[in-house]
Amino acid sequence: MIEAVTLDFGNTLVPVPAAGLRVVVAHTAGEMAARLGPFDLDTVLEAWHEERERQFREEVPRFREVDLAQRAVRILARLRGMAAPPSDGRWDDEAAAALSDPAEIAWVVDVYSRAFVHALPPAPSTGAVLERLASRYRLAILSNWPLAATIDRYVEAAGWSPYLSAVVMSQRVGTIKPHPAIFAAARSALADPPPAAILHVGDDWAADVVGAKRAGWRAAFLAGRPHDSPLPGSTRDDSVTADLELASLDGLEDGLRVLETTV
Repeated sequence: MIEAVTLDFGNTLVPVPAAGLRVVVAHTAGEMAARLGPFDLDTVLEAWHEERERQFREEVPRFREVDLAQRAVRILARLRGMAAPPSDGRWDDEAAAALSDPAEIAWVVDVYSRAFVHALPPAPSTGAVLERLASRYRLAILSNWPLAATIDRYVEAAGWSPYLSAVVMSQRVGTIKPHPAIFAAARSALADPPPAAILHVGDDWAADVVGAKRAGWRAAFLAGRPHDSPLPGSTRDDSVTADLELASLDGLEDGLRVLETTV
């Protein structure tokens, strides 16, 4: 029987459409332009998008999480006169860091984090689903995310803390799904139930479904992510088979009942 359920964060617990994330980035860039400059807002936004894409190209193939503080360092270095490397080049991060103060970088990260919590609400039914699930299963968030503190803050603001046994984030673990180390960390945080007694729910086929199945877990594929979401995703393949397929999180409870009658 299923003893524990882990849930991805972005586009599983919380929809992250392109428009919502644009609001977060625009707010952060506007605050940077005004407080740390003055800088031209469009220049800040251009640097943000270019450095975001560079980080994903550099880190994801190595199963490493992108670093928001590093991104802020690079953006401020550009704004203060340091030439960015070519698209396939590497930053001299030590030299870039000399053009900003650690307090400035911490402030940028905090502005972004708070803006995300404010701008991207969960679906109205999510809290009630978690409350009901928590009466039967150990629950945890298991997610790739560049700033774990944002998820901590989000969980607190949404009132989800009483329902969760753990919040396991790639930034803290040091690697991203589908790497087995992050699934092992989540299993440990849930007091080591048998792998086959854990169901992981997520919207990214490679990270969530393939990662969970290769860890020996069960997997539920959530197909209803926003079509324009800028969060990384992957193409579905036939390397594994999901135990459940869901159109939305609201179908998880019924899916679990079906799954538990067939295992």
